[in-house]
Amino acid sequence: MMAERVGVGRSTYLRAEQGDPSVSMGVYAMTLHALGAAKGLGDLLDPGQDEQGLLLETERLPRRVRVKKEPTAL
Repeated sequence: MMAERVGVGRSTYLRAEQGDPSVSMGVYAMTLHALGAAKGLGDLLDPGQDEQGLLLETERLPRRVRVKKEPTAL
């Protein structure tokens, strides 16, 4: 019955239950949705919550570039 709710074959659903890493993330997401537990999945995928990713992004930002001022004419 769960395989039908998730929209996959019985064998795929059984592999997901066993934690088979070859099962797509979409199957796991649909399983959580069918169980009514998908609410926290959005937080997991929120890039604003990825502290390591935000740190790496900050490190990749260009350094401040100073523009040389032209001498003023008197």
